[in-house]
Amino acid sequence: MTQPLPDTYRALRVLKDDQGTRAELQTLPLTALPDGDVLIRVTHSSLNYKDGLAVTGRPGVLRTHPMTPGIDLAGTVLDDATGRWQPGTPVILTGWGIGERQDGGYATLARARPEWLVAQPGGTDAHWAMSVGTAGFTAMLAVMALEDQGLTPGSGEVLVTGAAGGVGSAAVALLARAGHTVVASTGRPHEDAYLRSLGASRVIGREELPGLTRPLEKERWAGVVDTVGGATLAGAYASTRTHGSLAVCGLAGGHELHATVFPLILRGVSLLGIDSVTCPVQRREAAWTRLSRDLPAPQLAAMTHTASLEDVPALAEEILAGRVRGRTVIEIS
Repeated sequence: MTQPLPDTYRALRVLKDDQGTRAELQTLPLTALPDGDVLIRVTHSSLNYKDGLAVTGRPGVLRTHPMTPGIDLAGTVLDDATGRWQPGTPVILTGWGIGERQDGGYATLARARPEWLVAQPGGTDAHWAMSVGTAGFTAMLAVMALEDQGLTPGSGEVLVTGAAGGVGSAAVALLARAGHTVVASTGRPHEDAYLRSLGASRVIGREELPGLTRPLEKERWAGVVDTVGGATLAGAYASTRTHGSLAVCGLAGGHELHATVFPLILRGVSLLGIDSVTCPVQRREAAWTRLSRDLPAPQLAAMTHTASLEDVPALAEEILAGRVRGRTVIEIS
């Protein structure tokens, strides 16, 4: 029997007015939700770098105000006007502009298009899904892209930049699980033991890569997962081995890339762009299925923290300051 829909929901809203930009918890009528055929009861979300930018009011993320941030969510379907999803089905939603162009996961209810959703893999729960979240999903897409380009265990060292962050931590764990020799680059030397516990065979300082400024440096990396961009990516690119590949998925260190075409035309290096926002459904489903196998809940425990919706504004400042390690699950309900 279909349960009656709630009249109101609770959300963390980012407001902008004459007093500036601020985040505020509000109780809103169901009619305040955006358009979308599927109504979801949200139980969990997560904290990503982009969420930190949105919640703190940094420009360039939220396209309008007021807005509910949260680029991830997991929960159960309450209603689907198209009939594609049955009520009670556990689902995951990442990307597609939620938390940026449309209200996102920092609310007890959300609306979405049916084609945006992925069924939660069997044997997992919503907490696991959000301990993976956009960060783990992006890391999985990066690993799959490198493998599609021919990276196999034994090919050589695989570099992960920004390794102590959410995407980086997941990438280290996934690559190690697949049998690769992983080198973790981080600006947090105190995280050495943590990164080794995820499977890194070696940890290097963040300063090593920007120091590689020649068009072609000594060949080092069979593959790279780069979450940083800027001078870090330029150094990694110049030192990637012949026919190696770089999966580029972040810009925490800057959006510009000052480099030459020499690695491309003299070494056959491939630069691979990773887009987790509009990733096709089949690729999404393949990534989530593999994540359920290669990044199980016990392995995620070391890199995951849990917080409440009320904690998000303070945590947003922390993640922008580089003081959040791994993944943070936000319990919504």
